[in-house]
Amino acid sequence: MTLDELIQKCKQQDVKAQGALYQQYSGVLFSICLRYSPNHTEAEDNLQDAFITIFAKVGQFKDKGSFEGWMKRITVNTVLQKYRKQKVFNIKEEANIEQPEDEDVVIESEVPLKYLLQIIQELPDRYRLVFSMYVLDGYQHKEIAEMLGISDGTSKSNLARARGILKKKVEQYKDSQ
Repeated sequence: MTLDELIQKCKQQDVKAQGALYQQYSGVLFSICLRYSPNHTEAEDNLQDAFITIFAKVGQFKDKGSFEGWMKRITVNTVLQKYRKQKVFNIKEEANIEQPEDEDVVIESEVPLKYLLQIIQELPDRYRLVFSMYVLDGYQHKEIAEMLGISDGTSKSNLARARGILKKKVEQYKDSQ
């Protein structure tokens, strides 16, 4: 069955097609959920919520652009909506912070990918979300600010703080080897 046929059957709420779509894309979308979630269990919950939304809104997909890209956007938005409801961002606290320098975190291949994912997941929610959106998914600060309901400055500050935390943890890891 082609992707177009699969999409059409999902629009008709065909359970077998939904299962096939889940099988085909759950790995890709789960990796997104892992980047935005503090742990594996919450990532699984977020993936489930994303697929519920995808199946509910598949009728809104108008064959413009990539279907996978559309599903990725829904997945990111589903996770972000959950954290917005949890009031992850304390905007008053962040608004008075000076702008830190935008330093790059250099991650060498000596650091295992599993460890990198672990330390990203250990970041405070607001730092993890901004870091994932900016570094891993390529959003700009203005887009991040709009999606999370924060200022550009808060986005930049959270990114700098996330990078600082990750840099320290990577240095500690390399020192312990």
